[in-house]
Amino acid sequence: MIALYARVSTEEQAKSGYSLKDQIHQCRQKAGNTNEVMEYIDDGYSGEFLERPALTKLRNDIREGLINKIIVYDPDRLSRKLMNQLILSEEIEKKAELIFVNGDYKKTPEGMLFYQMRGAIAEFEKAKITERMSRGRREKAKQGKVVKDSKVYGYKYNKETEKLEIYEPEAKVVRLIFELFINPMGRVKGINGIAHYLMDKGYPTKKGKGIWHRQVVRQVLMNDTYWGVCYHNKWNTEGMLANKYKDKDERIPMTHRPRDEWIPVNVPAIIEKKTFEHAQRLLKESRRRWAGHSKNQYLLSGLLRCGDCGNTITGRRSKNWGKYVFEYTDIKNTAGAKNRGCGNRLKCDEIDNYVWNYFVDLVTLRGDSANQEIATTIEENFNSFEQTELERLEKELDRIKTSRKQLLNFMVNNADIVDEEDIRNQLKELKEKEEHMLKLKKETIELLDNSNDEGFQEEILREMVEQFIHEENIESLTINRKQDYLRKVFREIRIYSDGKIEFIRL
Repeated sequence: MIALYARVSTEEQAKSGYSLKDQIHQCRQKAGNTNEVMEYIDDGYSGEFLERPALTKLRNDIREGLINKIIVYDPDRLSRKLMNQLILSEEIEKKAELIFVNGDYKKTPEGMLFYQMRGAIAEFEKAKITERMSRGRREKAKQGKVVKDSKVYGYKYNKETEKLEIYEPEAKVVRLIFELFINPMGRVKGINGIAHYLMDKGYPTKKGKGIWHRQVVRQVLMNDTYWGVCYHNKWNTEGMLANKYKDKDERIPMTHRPRDEWIPVNVPAIIEKKTFEHAQRLLKESRRRWAGHSKNQYLLSGLLRCGDCGNTITGRRSKNWGKYVFEYTDIKNTAGAKNRGCGNRLKCDEIDNYVWNYFVDLVTLRGDSANQEIATTIEENFNSFEQTELERLEKELDRIKTSRKQLLNFMVNNADIVDEEDIRNQLKELKEKEEHMLKLKKETIELLDNSNDEGFQEEILREMVEQFIHEENIESLTINRKQDYLRKVFREIRIYSDGKIEFIRL
């Protein structure tokens, strides 16, 4: 049985004239007058990778002895990489005869040299094509053009102007998503709640379907495009083309390029930049605030942290002298918990009432200066805490460096008696702790930087105060509405064993 193999990628069909019809026609002429022919065609597959459906099927049929002759139009149809060409030709010739229409391939030193030279040239051409296309796209982006239609929800792509234009039916949904996330007003709970809300209201997705997934909502909230800038050359996708043929653990992930390589392209804004930045701050807290579902609701869920050990404080129902009580605690009983907690325990009703009354006090008992008072109080507490936290982290990092240096000196000076394995374990623990501290330091610096946006913070607080004072009955507010108000103001509430409480603003 004779096999005819043909391959074309979209770019080659458009630019180089490597049509599948012509390849098959040339291969059939080479095969002569015979009906014992099978065609193996890869339409739209790059020659950079070996993982191609028709090629894979051909290789399997060769191994099973179904094929005794393979005819290919040109060596670069097998592969654009010389190494892959040599692998395939060697594999094929163990079981069958390999013939090229465009090029005489013989197992002689001269023939092999010519074959390898052609393979090297084909690989070079592929690299140059890729480089030219990438350079062309980058130049277009620098001219302010949107390189391709990325199907961004809320926009339509104008092919003639190569620009994004706002598509109002979708843009209003984008604005709604940001509004529900920043100011839920008891309508939704977290990102998953927004997805369900959109489905209940019947808003269509980009593909016209009515199913919204939480990840799609999250991608909308994280997309820079909506505040007026679309970045080209942001993602490094090298090697990802073959991911669909690989197992999950072998796939190459998409990663960010260095920030200085990104090319910004201005597009019409759907929301204001300050709204987008505020949403990003809320996103950093969303997983902790909305993670998991408990049988019982706790007003301060996702807000409390132990000021002594740093553990989050969560609500639970526990038994005390034969009676069930609701409490907050920093104790972690789960397997693998790095910090079991220092045993800080608080009665739910007591701390709930204290925090809520403190909040109500700030908003309602300050007269006309309510929003100024709450902004000033929270700002002072926040700056004081975060600055102190930054100083603590820097001291801890210095201590880790000193401890590491002492361990290394001790190991060098006492090589004959020291337990090297124990020292290495200690160094590993210090390294892990240092990485954790550096992460916390980076987050703390970001929070301090974000606190400089006082104008927008005051606007958020003013809106919150306005909504609160117009509530008909504060006493009848649901726990969800109370949580909405508290989370608009506080990022975290730190509880210390000595009774001290620190309110950290968002």
